[in-house]
Amino acid sequence: MDQKIKYAKNGMLDQKRSLDFLCDEEIRKAKNFHESFPQYTKTPLVKLDNLAKNLNVGGIYIKDESYRFGLNAFKVLGGSFAMGKYLAGKLNKDISELSFEKLRDEETRKELGEITYVTATDGNHGRGVAWTANQLKQKSVVYMPKGSSLTRLENIRKEGAEASITDMNYDDAVRLASENAEKNGWLVVQDTAWEGYEEIPTWIMQGYGTMALEASEQLKECGVERPTHVFVQAGVGSLAGAVQGYFASVYKEDCPITVVVESDLADCLYKSALAGDGKPRFVGGDMQTIMAGLACGEPNTIGWEVLRSYTSMFVSCPDWVAANGMRVLGNPLRGDEKVVSGESGAVSAGLIHAIMTRDDMKDLKEQLKLDEKSRVLLFSTEGDTDPDKYRRIVWGGEHQSV
Repeated sequence: MDQKIKYAKNGMLDQKRSLDFLCDEEIRKAKNFHESFPQYTKTPLVKLDNLAKNLNVGGIYIKDESYRFGLNAFKVLGGSFAMGKYLAGKLNKDISELSFEKLRDEETRKELGEITYVTATDGNHGRGVAWTANQLKQKSVVYMPKGSSLTRLENIRKEGAEASITDMNYDDAVRLASENAEKNGWLVVQDTAWEGYEEIPTWIMQGYGTMALEASEQLKECGVERPTHVFVQAGVGSLAGAVQGYFASVYKEDCPITVVVESDLADCLYKSALAGDGKPRFVGGDMQTIMAGLACGEPNTIGWEVLRSYTSMFVSCPDWVAANGMRVLGNPLRGDEKVVSGESGAVSAGLIHAIMTRDDMKDLKEQLKLDEKSRVLLFSTEGDTDPDKYRRIVWGGEHQSV
């Protein structure tokens, strides 16, 4: 197996997509909705000053989503906002008129009737959907791809969901969720889009924008008006598209250099960028990467259009990059704060470390203009959502770098 980091510069930047749905006004609506949750607090933006010095960059700032609503991952932001928008529509109201508490009250629930939400997930998104459905006193059904973590399955079931691990890959599990929703009158809450299914994925991306908006505000509190670089990981590309779209909308011509990071076993966006004709490419097979949250072979069409229009570079990473990122964040230099980051959460940290320390990465370093003035924003999108695997990698040394 090829263990090299591969990258493709974006040659499609002339194909601009409208970013109206990810503008500051729309994302503030999502953030205001999330602020109405009793569990809401801003997740930390951790300054890794000593790591930045060690890697010879001006600053490294990592948004630690392991603190999000007690669910150890960012995904609940998207599912909860989409479910809120859907319910607001059923009530003939704008989401800005409804708090989460209002949606939960008995009178509203009686008006809405019983709803069953269904989704496919490796764990984090499904847990977020199940948690939100449980909070709303509604039902949820969750399908997981083969090879999914039993710990993640149990965490979803603890939220009251009917959950199971299938014998399918992620993309086929999505199709199963969609087929069963049609048969049973359920509502699909999926963070990927396809023809005819675009409204809910759009709302999910807006929900993810809360994280980008928080990070932007927190950077300013650190005296950083804008990051020079943003590294963000991608599965289907919903999160990456939301982060990219928000920063491109806010900073316009002064948008940070953005790097989209994927697993090399599920690098549909990298392959799409490599083809360079503006059309998305698919990756099939089992996609048995440790980066379970990124093991998606078919891009979100909406996210792809945003990334194609604004992203600087697409990078395909072997598992060792994520594993190294987990170890770097979990064993910090003296004076830096520890960040417990899972396999999908740490790959961007592993990549910036590789770029700044490896001779075979000098070309990418130069193309990205990374130097002592660079201020790099990263997102640790999950904590140790599979604690046993986390320990095997960070303590046991699985997936060593080559």
